[in-house]
Amino acid sequence: MSRHMGDGHRRFLQTMMASGIIDEQGAKALHQYCCDIHNTQHTPDKLDDFIDTINSKLQPMFMQIRKGMSEDSGHQYYALVNMAETDITRMSSDYADNELELFGKTIDLIVGSENGKASSTDILNSADTLTTKKLKKSETEHLLNRLVHDKWLNEKRGEYTLSTRCIIEMEPYIRTMYHDQVKVCHICHNIAFQCQICENPVCGIKIHNPCVARYFKGRTEPRCPACDDFWPHEIPEVRRPQSHSRR
Repeated sequence: MSRHMGDGHRRFLQTMMASGIIDEQGAKALHQYCCDIHNTQHTPDKLDDFIDTINSKLQPMFMQIRKGMSEDSGHQYYALVNMAETDITRMSSDYADNELELFGKTIDLIVGSENGKASSTDILNSADTLTTKKLKKSETEHLLNRLVHDKWLNEKRGEYTLSTRCIIEMEPYIRTMYHDQVKVCHICHNIAFQCQICENPVCGIKIHNPCVARYFKGRTEPRCPACDDFWPHEIPEVRRPQSHSRR
C-alpha cells in the first residue's frame, strides 16, 4: 500500500489542524473534496487508508488522527490528537495553570458522577478549592465557555459533559488516572460516561445510549446482554447522521 503523502493529504491535514475534530460524514466529504481539487483518484471506501498515510507521516511528530464515537449520537468522529502528552498538561500552551486545575477538577466531577455530567454549580464550587491562583465566578464562567468553544466540554442546560474530542484525546489519561472508576460500554468497549446501567446488582454493565438503541432495535423484549435480566430503561431511537454537502 502506497504511503506517499500528496497535496490532497496535506489539505486534509490542514483542515484537521484547523478544526481539531470532524464527524465521519464531514471527513468523507473532505476526502472527496481533497481528491477532486488535486486531481487524484477518489476511492470512497478508502478513507481510513487515506488517513493511515497521513498518520505514517505524523508519527515522528507524535501526532495522530484517531477515530472515536460520540456518546451522545453514536456517530463516528476523527480527531487530531497529541500522542506525546496524553494528560491535561498538553493544553498548557492555551490555558493557565489554575484553568488547567479547574478543568482537571471538572473531569473529576464528571467521572465521579452517575450520569457522566457535572453541574455548573458544582464546578463553580470546586473553583474555590484551587491550590493555584483562585478564579473569580466570572472567570470560571468565561473559562467554561472557552472549554466548550475549544471542544473540550459540551454544555446543555447548565450541565457539562466531556466532548467527543476530549474522550478521544484524553482516553489514555482517563484510563490511567481513573482506572478504578471508569467503566467501558459492554457493546462497543469504549469508555462509557453517558450510558444506561443494568439494575441487577451483580451485573451492573454499562451501555452507551446509542449502543442501547442499536442493540435492542427490533428485539421484542429487551434483556441485558450480560445477565439476561429485563432491561428496564427506555430504549432510545437510533439517530441518523446528518448529511453534509460538499465543501
